Amino acid sequence: MAVPGGRCLPVLCRGSLRLALIPSVGTANVVDVFCAMTSRPETSVPLWRDDRFWKIVFQLVVAGIVIAILGLFIHNLRVNLERAGLEFTFSFLTNSAGFSIGETLIEYSPSDTYIRALLVGILNTLRVVLAGIVLTTILGVIAGVATFSDNWLLHKLSLLYVELVRNIPLLLQLIFWYFPVFLSLPPPQEQLQVMGLIYMSKTGIYLPWPTIGLPFWLSLGAVIALAIAAWTLLQRRTRAMVERAASGRPQAIALSLIGGIVVVLIALGFNWQIPQSPDPGQVQGGLRLSLEYSAILVGLVVYTGAFIAEIVRGGIQSVSKGQWEAARSLGLTPSRVMQLVVFPQAMRVIIPPLNSQYMNLAKNSSLALAIGYPDIFSVASTSLNQTGRPVEVFILLMAIYLLINLIISLGMNRLNQAVQFTEH
Repeated sequence: MAVPGGRCLPVLCRGSLRLALIPSVGTANVVDVFCAMTSRPETSVPLWRDDRFWKIVFQLVVAGIVIAILGLFIHNLRVNLERAGLEFTFSFLTNSAGFSIGETLIEYSPSDTYIRALLVGILNTLRVVLAGIVLTTILGVIAGVATFSDNWLLHKLSLLYVELVRNIPLLLQLIFWYFPVFLSLPPPQEQLQVMGLIYMSKTGIYLPWPTIGLPFWLSLGAVIALAIAAWTLLQRRTRAMVERAASGRPQAIALSLIGGIVVVLIALGFNWQIPQSPDPGQVQGGLRLSLEYSAILVGLVVYTGAFIAEIVRGGIQSVSKGQWEAARSLGLTPSRVMQLVVFPQAMRVIIPPLNSQYMNLAKNSSLALAIGYPDIFSVASTSLNQTGRPVEVFILLMAIYLLINLIISLGMNRLNQAVQFTEH
């Protein structure tokens, strides 16, 4: 009922008496809005029955337990160190290391500090991890795709490789690659050579390697730019062939030209150093890989590649058969179906477990100690024996491996976001 001039009208809102100043026009609507804004729910959930409350309580309890356990560990560590007359400190890192390292990427001498020695170990580990990730990805993808080959021999060999390697411990495989394989190479005077480009003997394996300089960096930048352009062009070609049934011939010609330019840049712009053997047993130029590095790299690549092959196989099988049949109905060959339709869709399934395999490769590189390769674990172990600081050294060691794995995880998470399907 309208109230002229607007007066204070008692309004009953869900069982509670409230006073509201009601305008003379639209009184009923205003009353409804006022009640909706000011009234409380008739029944409120008690705090102890609210799921949000218990979730917060559970997180606080877990955090408290973790903090208490860490505090207990720290207390026990402090008490034990005091009992042994030791002091928790990292000051030893500035002392002279006093031991040599057989393989280094930077200059190092025994008179350098422990910090320098650990840096050498970190670089040696990264050298294995980065090369291993690239090579094991190539091997794993090839072996995984080969399991779908119509060639009986190729299909069976890929299955045999996966089943055999995955069921043999990695340490045994590393010992096999180092002792029976690489240490059985001939002495330098009887070194093996492959097409005059690769030399192999007990002193190491020599490979062609580019000369690092301004021409190399310019050529490398051009190769990267062309690779990005080729990737973009390939994406457009794939979309055109799948969505519009286009031939893709113009893009294929452009990709061929880009590939030719890249080959020329790599062949001529990188200024390759070819190993030369002027005298028997002597090799000059190129890149030398020690037997220890070769064994740990080959062992990790072969072992991790078997797991990646199984991941690739599972990712390809996750693509519905309707996609295969639809692609074949467009007249695409089996290789084109795999390249243009199936494998791009399988990537969103492949990448998440691939992240775990890359991190496993980084952690498994610590087994290099078994064959004498001076990675960070080997250098840290020597530092521990000389300094008598096991707690500090292992804290540094855990932090280094944690950082490496976090970087790998971050990069793979970004890649995973890039290949996921987007809703429009």
